[in-house]
Amino acid sequence: MPTATDQAGRLVIISGPSGVGKSTIVSGLIERLAPKIRLSVSATTRDPRPGEVDGQQYHFLSPQDFAARREAGDFLECMEVFGRGHWYGTLFDEVRPSLAAGQWVILEIDVDGARKAREQFPQAVTIFLTVGGNSVEERDQELERRLRSRKTDSEEAILRRLEVARREMAQAHTYKYQVVNDQIEPTIQQIANILTQEGLEV
Repeated sequence: MPTATDQAGRLVIISGPSGVGKSTIVSGLIERLAPKIRLSVSATTRDPRPGEVDGQQYHFLSPQDFAARREAGDFLECMEVFGRGHWYGTLFDEVRPSLAAGQWVILEIDVDGARKAREQFPQAVTIFLTVGGNSVEERDQELERRLRSRKTDSEEAILRRLEVARREMAQAHTYKYQVVNDQIEPTIQQIANILTQEGLEV
C-alpha cells in the first residue's frame, strides 16, 4: 500500500470553530473543484437525522462497530465530540484510495483531529477558517452572534460550543493558512486559489 508521503493526491485539512461556516464553504469548494477534489465522509456513532443517508452525510456505525474498527487501526483520527458519548472519525478507507488515484481529499475536522491527521500526512494543506475582528473579544462576539442566529442550539449547547471555539481559535497559528470567512463566495475563491498554488490542477 502506498505510504502517506508518496500519494498522487493531496490531503486538505479544513478546521474552524462552530458557527464559522465550514460546511457551507466546503460544499462550495467541492461544487467548484470536483471531480479533482472530494470530501471525506466521516464515520459516527450518532443516529441519522431525518433525511441523512448512510455513506453520504456520514458512515453511521454502531458503537460496537466503531470501537472494533478503532481497535483495528482503521481510523486516521477519531474522538468523542462535545462529551455526549458520540464518536466521530475519519476512516483510512475514505482517504487512501482517492489519494492513490490522484484525487485531492478534504477533511473537515477539528483541531485535535487535524493534529493526528498531520502526523500521518505531514504534507497536508492545512486551512483554518475564522471570523473577522481586531481582538479575541470581537471574534468571540461574532461567533456567538452567528451561533445564536442559527436558532438550532440550546443555551447550554451554545455556551459549550463557544468554550470549544475559544480553544480551537487559540490553535489557528498551527495551520499554514488562516482564512477569514466574512463572505461566502470570496472565501471559497480564496481557498480555491490557495489549493491551486499548492498544486491542484483545475
